[in-house]
Amino acid sequence: MPPSAQDLQYMQQALDQALKALYITSPNPRVGCVIVSPSGMIIGEGHTQIAGGPHAEIVALENTRKRGFDTKGSTVYVTLEPCSHTGRTPPCTNALIAAGVKRVVASLEDPNPLVCGKGFAALRDADIEVEVGLLSDEAIQINAGFIKRMTESRPFVRLKVACSVDGATALLNGKSQWITGDLARADGHAWRARSCAVLTGIGTLLSDNPTLNVRSIVTPRQPKAVVIDAKLDTPLGAAIFSEPSREVLIYCAQAQREKKEALTQRGATVIEIPSSAQRERVDLKEMLKDLAQRQINELHIEAGAGLNASFIKGGLVDEYIIYQAPIVVGPSKGWAQLSALENLEDCSHLRFIETKFIGEDLFIRARPVQSGSP
Repeated sequence: MPPSAQDLQYMQQALDQALKALYITSPNPRVGCVIVSPSGMIIGEGHTQIAGGPHAEIVALENTRKRGFDTKGSTVYVTLEPCSHTGRTPPCTNALIAAGVKRVVASLEDPNPLVCGKGFAALRDADIEVEVGLLSDEAIQINAGFIKRMTESRPFVRLKVACSVDGATALLNGKSQWITGDLARADGHAWRARSCAVLTGIGTLLSDNPTLNVRSIVTPRQPKAVVIDAKLDTPLGAAIFSEPSREVLIYCAQAQREKKEALTQRGATVIEIPSSAQRERVDLKEMLKDLAQRQINELHIEAGAGLNASFIKGGLVDEYIIYQAPIVVGPSKGWAQLSALENLEDCSHLRFIETKFIGEDLFIRARPVQSGSP
């Protein structure tokens, strides 16, 4: 039986609540919740708070109580399975059962092994009707990183590019500020803000000295800074150290003891992960595994052509964010230093997820056809 118009409306409002948590819940999932009375009126709503704070269901229940409504017999619309274990907070299933709700409609089963169906089972054991799968695709998009980390033990990798129509990211002399306009750059910072970490390579660090922080929009937290620096050439005065409260992770192939100690004193965490095939390079797959263990859900890459190509050739990019300016540059630096192909059949095929204009620039969001990403 297809979902009712009312169910779709209420779940969409729960998804809207989840989007309000976009910048704050890391490493937890972004979850929204709407509570509807037996008469069909929304009596409570809310979203997950910062890690350690209340989950969406608890916020919505509290919102209902503050508004003076009774939750008995109500229907709860939630974008992810309510938790059934005690972590930083008590189980949400217990609170829903105690509230006397009659029905729970959820978009997704929680991929976290600590939950993964147990929450639904607890609700059903309490004679609460449970329905799963409503607007699941939309819920997956909001939590692509959390799902990737839970199911594949690595972050969702998003590669951002700002280029001209002919693919230039900088002039041959290195000048690149600015190819795209103010609005496109601000949008790029919004993608940084939703990520758990922003990554670049040592080449970009030495040439551009980026801060890798969020500046163009308001955000309650800064993503971690990640640098791939095989030989540990990161300067002690690099701009990534300009925010003392932000964590900086530096991945190298060989850690010189004195330089490692100096960077550690600057506040960095230095991790040595050499590639077994090329000992002077960082093993990117192992690095992603390490980032997942550090609870990184979404990894945002802003790097040079060489490192971009390494991620692409390794099949490690889940999504591309491309800002294309309406200019033609000519001889220039491109955004991916890939090897020449003999046949068009060997191209990497993408599918466009979203296209729109941001100011005068074209925004393209695309995913590899064979990536298997949500």
